[in-house]
Order: sequence, then C-alpha cells, then structure tokens
Amino acid sequence: MAALSLPKHSLPFTLPSQTPKPHSSQNLCIISNSTQSQFCGLKLSPPSPFSSPFSSRTSKSAIVNAKVSEGSLAPAFTLRDQDGRNVSLTKFKGKPVVVYFYPADETPGCTKQACAFRDSYEKFKKAGAEVIGISGDDSSSHKSFKQKYKLPFTLLSDEGNKVRKEWGVPSDLFGALPGRQTYVLDKNGVVRLVYNNQFQPEKHIDETLKFLQSL
Repeated sequence: MAALSLPKHSLPFTLPSQTPKPHSSQNLCIISNSTQSQFCGLKLSPPSPFSSPFSSRTSKSAIVNAKVSEGSLAPAFTLRDQDGRNVSLTKFKGKPVVVYFYPADETPGCTKQACAFRDSYEKFKKAGAEVIGISGDDSSSHKSFKQKYKLPFTLLSDEGNKVRKEWGVPSDLFGALPGRQTYVLDKNGVVRLVYNNQFQPEKHIDETLKFLQSL
C-alpha cells in the first residue's frame, strides 16, 4: 500500500513561547519627582485626580465644623509667649483679636503667613485689632522665629497642642499635619469669623482684614 504523504503547508506548527514581561515599577509611576509640591516643610506628590482628598477644597473653604464656631464664646487660655511669660486671652478683652493657629515655625507656608501678618500689621492696628499666633513650638523656637522675621505680634507656645484640641482646630492630610485656622474675636471674646485654608496662607490675612474693616 502506498504511504500517504501530507503537503508541508498542512503540517501543524507551534508559535514560539512568549513569557510575559514583568511590569517595571517605572512603568507604574505616574507622578515624577519634578512635580512634587512642598507644604509646610513636607514634600507631597500630588494625588491622582480620581482620589484627591483636596479635590473639593477651594479658596473659600472657610467655615468648618469645629468645637469653636461663629457665635460661640472663645475658650480662655493661658500660654507662654516667645519670652517665656504667661499670656492670657482675657488680657486682650475689649478689642478685636485675631487668633491664628499654624503648623510650625520656619516652614515655608507658615513663614509666608507670619510675614504677611507682619506686613499688614499696621492695618490690623488701625482696625483696632491685636494679632496672636499659636503653634506647638516651644518659646525658644518662637523667639528665634519672631526675631528672624521681625514679627511685631505675640507668638504663643501650645506645647502638647492642648488649646488647639480644645478649640477643635481640624488637622490636614488625614491627621498628619496640624491645621491652619484663623479666628476673629470681637471685643467681648465672641468668635465672629472662622477661616481655614492650609495651602493659601496669605488668604488668612486678606479674609480677616476684609472682615475687620467691614465692622
């Protein structure tokens, strides 16, 4: 019997095996180091627009739910100033007071904010108001910060952030960064304005001055 032969083109063939290449970690990087931003001394890669915790923030994110709110009497406190002397909030009763809580001395945003208050200090005085800055830094840090930038107003040391917690100042970055919040008190110690904006420190000066000048 004659053997049956098949044409060569009908023979089965195999494709060369292809092993999938592992994904390089570089291929997964969607944010380069060159796009990093710096807020108060912390470098942060901008989050994805789909999951950004700040996507709903605007320059008008002023009113927040806190223990101290508009219309409430500001809780009294006594803290040490940059010279180690005790200063009570009641000392300023009888005049409007701007109390601003900031994250820390010598950080970029906080320095910009302090210098903006310094540059507008005469306008605050003209409006009859006093300015007080509060952070968790100790008195010696405040003294150095005040002298370096020639700040004409009082800086108070809230070590342990007790007053910050009592006033209910909210934190930012999921609790990793102390909040930046400003309160305007009238001459009776009643809170008339609460303004919160971590990433535009100059806005605190604009908003508080605008409010004081409207009284």
